[in-house]
Amino acid sequence: MIDKLEMFIALAREEHFGRAALAQGVTQPTLSAAIKQLEDQLGVMLVWRGSRYQGLTPEGQRALIWARQIVGDTRTLRQEMRVAREGLSGDLRLAVIPTALTVVSELTADFGESHPNVRFSVQSKTSAQILSMLDNLEIDAGLTYLDNEPLGRVTTVPLYAERYVLVAKAGHPLLSGPVKWSDLGDVPLCLLTPDMQNRRIIAQHLIEAGVETTPQIEASSVVVLVSHVVRSNLATILPVRAAEIFLKGDDLGAVPLIRPDASHVVGLVAPHREPFTPVLAGLLDRARALSELA
Repeated sequence: MIDKLEMFIALAREEHFGRAALAQGVTQPTLSAAIKQLEDQLGVMLVWRGSRYQGLTPEGQRALIWARQIVGDTRTLRQEMRVAREGLSGDLRLAVIPTALTVVSELTADFGESHPNVRFSVQSKTSAQILSMLDNLEIDAGLTYLDNEPLGRVTTVPLYAERYVLVAKAGHPLLSGPVKWSDLGDVPLCLLTPDMQNRRIIAQHLIEAGVETTPQIEASSVVVLVSHVVRSNLATILPVRAAEIFLKGDDLGAVPLIRPDASHVVGLVAPHREPFTPVLAGLLDRARALSELA
């Protein structure tokens, strides 16, 4: 039954029988047969079928909620039993917004040293992708904004307040002191892509300051933005935590952006499901210990 529920969750996520089968490491006929067997066991049709996947039936939508809960609880049970045998061990999958990638090691490094049998995987994702991946059991936790856009039903641990700086090549005339958001109207910028919540936050502050800007470069990577700043007259807007790692040399400088002195809370998010797996419970405890906003 659990294997069939895993395949059902994958099908709802991928919305395609072939992609779902690939994600589960089975053939498409095997996945189709498993979904049909699940329907027979439950006595309802879960998936609208035609020549291709056409979505979940109302019963399928309800069954998906239960499937996620049952599969999540089963994984927790298995990890609890493994911890009883081997101590804290296993895989912890994290997804992180690009502007917090330099912060995630504060959570994982010491935790990993204390628990060497725990392995981490870290992916860079948008805030919307992080919430979707939590729902679909693709990750165990995420690092994202907590106070700017709706999160839904999740467990949260605030970590720090993100504040913003203008980053430019050394010698840029604006690096002589704090810069108001309203001063940026004529500044050539490179920014994250609009699907990133950081970009939406920055766009809102610029609009409120009366500034309309069209970036010359858009990218989904902070590294791409900074590399363009180093090689051109472009500037970028970054959270202080994301900028610090690039400011250790002499090539770049940064100044605070003021009026407003904007800040937004970043923190750890996890499924609203208890008990947590032992590894996730340990990470949540680590996050609470590190929080600057407690």
